[in-house]
This record gives sequence, C-alpha cells and structure tokens, in this order.
Amino acid sequence: MKTTSDVEVSNGAVSSVILRPSSFHRLLWRLVEVVIGGLFIYAGTIKALDPVAFARDIGNYQMLGWQVGLWLALYLPWLEILCGLALITRIFYRAGVFLLAGLMSIFIIATIIAKARGLDVSCGCFGHASKNLSFTWHLVLDFVLLAALFSLLLRQRFSARS
Repeated sequence: MKTTSDVEVSNGAVSSVILRPSSFHRLLWRLVEVVIGGLFIYAGTIKALDPVAFARDIGNYQMLGWQVGLWLALYLPWLEILCGLALITRIFYRAGVFLLAGLMSIFIIATIIAKARGLDVSCGCFGHASKNLSFTWHLVLDFVLLAALFSLLLRQRFSARS
C-alpha cells in the first residue's frame, strides 16, 4: 500500500482519503483565523452602527475624557473590522493579529482596573447578547480570545522562519 498526498492507493485503486496531520492542522488554524476575524468584524460592526452607545460604554470605565472616548468610539470599530478582514483575507495579516492582540490586552487591563475600582462595566462588545454574561465569563472569554491571538502570532512567526 502506497500513500500519495491525501489519497491512499492500493494496487492502483483509490481506497480512502486520508487527511495528513499537516493538512488537518492547516485547516484548523484557518478555521481559528476565520472565526476570530468574523468575531471582530461582527463586534466592530455593532459598535460602528451606534458609536454614541459605544462612547457611553467607554465612558463607563471612567478612565478617559468624553472627547477621547468619543474619538475612540468613532475609530476603534473600524480598526476592529479592518483587522478582522486582515485575518480572513490574510492581507496585512501580521499587522491585524498584532493590533487585535494589543487591543485585547488593553481591554482586559482596563476591565480588571475598572472592576477593582468597583465599577460595574459592560463592554457592549457583542451588543445585547453579551450583557447577560457575568464579569468572570467575560474575562474568561477575553483571555481565551487573547490566547488564540497570541497563538496565531507565534504560529506566524515560527512558520515564517521555516
């Protein structure tokens, strides 16, 4: 029995299709890229459609002035959308992953500081659907997303060296 790329051949007849681990891993990583990219496109779109509500959400953290919060509310959603598209299309991929990891890190730090100060903040990242989650669940999901972004960064870095 002899195997070629993804098909097992026995006596000249194709007997079954075999996914190589490398093919499976590439597909899995691609799925992670598309899901994360889609999440940020969705989250950015919700915020871009109502920048005033997003500015209020930023203001709830009580860390920035209203003008800075409003400016961020106008531009951050579009940055999230563009970075999400970068992950999906793989155009400016490294920049997109790097920026999203940075944004997530800043967001997690701001959320922890706000909670430590006794503020009840709701990020509004995914609209009304995410408002029912507890602080702990928000934080867990944020760290999972950050870990996935760092994994994509490391994967990209090591695959570029090979």
